[in-house]
Amino acid sequence: MALMRWRDRGWPFRELDELREEMDRLFERTFGRTFPIRREVPVIRGWAPAVDMFERENEVVLRAEVPGMSKEDINISVSGNTLTISGERKTEEEIRDEDYYHCERSYGRFQRALSLPQEVDAENIKASYKNGILEITIPKKEEAKAKRIEVAVE
Repeated sequence: MALMRWRDRGWPFRELDELREEMDRLFERTFGRTFPIRREVPVIRGWAPAVDMFERENEVVLRAEVPGMSKEDINISVSGNTLTISGERKTEEEIRDEDYYHCERSYGRFQRALSLPQEVDAENIKASYKNGILEITIPKKEEAKAKRIEVAVE
């Protein structure tokens, strides 16, 4: 019995996943995030890192899982309100397809483009990489930070 590698089941799943992501971006641009956050489905061909984006008092933080990569293999860029993470995870050794019993790890190039909230300062983004996690910290603009208003007691 021949074993089928997971990533060999490309079409039509890859195209359907890309279509779903494009529809999500369209709805977000039009209506904002009005639907619940969903977990990413696995990318069938190639790969894309899992990403979390959350807000703190003074910043927006993005964390991406990119294990097995060096910082030289990761690129981060900003254009308008879109942050793009790209890179390439290289194979450790060449193994022929027929030698596999099971294969779930993916290698090759990836790219993720994420919309940033308008209230961030894209000029002062900082990034760090530790234990396979890329953390990108994006400070909020001063006018977007929550302001505490003292209540006067009379």
